[in-house]
This record gives sequence, C-alpha cells and structure tokens, in this order.
Amino acid sequence: MSTGRDAPGPPSRDTRVLLVDDQELVRRGFAALLANEPGIEVVGEAVDGAQAVSETRRTRPDVVLMDIRMPRMDGLAATRAICGDPRLAGSKVLVLTTFALDEYVYDALRAGASGFLLKDTPPRLLIEAIAAATDGDVLISPAMTTRLVAELVRRPVLRPGRPGPLDVLSEREREVLAEVARGKTNSEIGASLYMSPLTAKTHVSRIRTKLHARDRAQLVIIGYETGLVSPGE
Repeated sequence: MSTGRDAPGPPSRDTRVLLVDDQELVRRGFAALLANEPGIEVVGEAVDGAQAVSETRRTRPDVVLMDIRMPRMDGLAATRAICGDPRLAGSKVLVLTTFALDEYVYDALRAGASGFLLKDTPPRLLIEAIAAATDGDVLISPAMTTRLVAELVRRPVLRPGRPGPLDVLSEREREVLAEVARGKTNSEIGASLYMSPLTAKTHVSRIRTKLHARDRAQLVIIGYETGLVSPGE
C-alpha cells in the first residue's frame, strides 16, 4: 500500500470501439447505445468482414464488436485475420450474433475472440464485456457457457507422452490455469488457492505469456484441450 500521495498517472482515454454488422439498423442501435456510455468512443463501422479488417488496421480500436454472418468475408474469418496480425495485438474482438450454435462459440474463441454474446444480451452485460475484453478477460453469454463446455469436451486432448504446451508451466501455474479454465475470476482464484487477487492476476499474466495466449479465452480452451480440466469438475 502506498504511504504517500500517489503521483498522478497518465490521463485515461476512452475505449475505442469498431462496430461490424451488415445490417445498418443494428449498427445504428449499438452506436446509439454506446454513445450514451461514458468512457466509450465508437471510432468506425464496417459492413462485412473484409471491411472490418481494413477498418481495424486504419482505426486501431480497442474492441471490435463483430457479427458472424456477413457477405464477402464472415465474422469468423475476419476475427482470425485480426487476431492473427501482430500489428493488431491491441485490438480485441467481441463476437455478437443471433445464432446460438455450438460451433460458432468454439470457432470464434479458437480464432482469438475475447468474448461471445447474443445480440439480445442486456445492454449492461455488453458494456461489461467490452470492459472485460480491454482488460484481457473473456465474457461469454451465460446461455452459451454450457454449450461451449459441451463442445470443448468433444474435442480430442493431447495424447499421453506427447510434449504439451503445459510443460513450460510450474505446478502453481497449472493450478491457476485450471481455475481460469473453470471460469473463475482473479478474486475467486485467490480465495481458492490462498493468494491475493493481485498475485492471481500476476500468475495469469505470466501463464498467458508462457503459452502465447492472447487472453483468458484462449487459456480456457487450452485448459480443456490439454485435459487439465474436465466439464463437471
């Protein structure tokens, strides 16, 4: 804890958001919603995946709200292009769709998305998801969580004896990764493993670096795909 007057930090800036949807009415609706939210700035719009990629490169948003079904290039392909470009590492993708299909959830997160929400998600949850994405967290619509876990358990785990990505982690880091994969917050991890939330956050950051994971969403996938955790635990 600081014992003196803290030095003033750099001024905070608004979270920059890019809206991607082929329906103008949907884009206008999200723009109107976010315009009334302090700390958020809509920096652009795109009508398909190809334009989403070019606009992300041009505007460098913090968060891209990405539709899935669009002409020319769909949202999954655009998410892969954005998340696979090292120059756009500061732009997180939050997928929004009306289609609650299992493969969309898994493929979107596998492509590097930092969250998955249905378009009928309450506005407050959308705002929370944007904040989570900018902090490197993941927020998945509660309606989709069970579907995601069911899909993950169907995927093959690494074969015994085959070198795996978890070999680079310490035993403590594996414990933290398991808690992340179970969907726990830093505070919940701290309480479970008898450490402070700040220490838990530090462990998560180190694990992401060691596993080359873009965010917590990819850590969740790694936890299940490697067999570190199983649904129902």
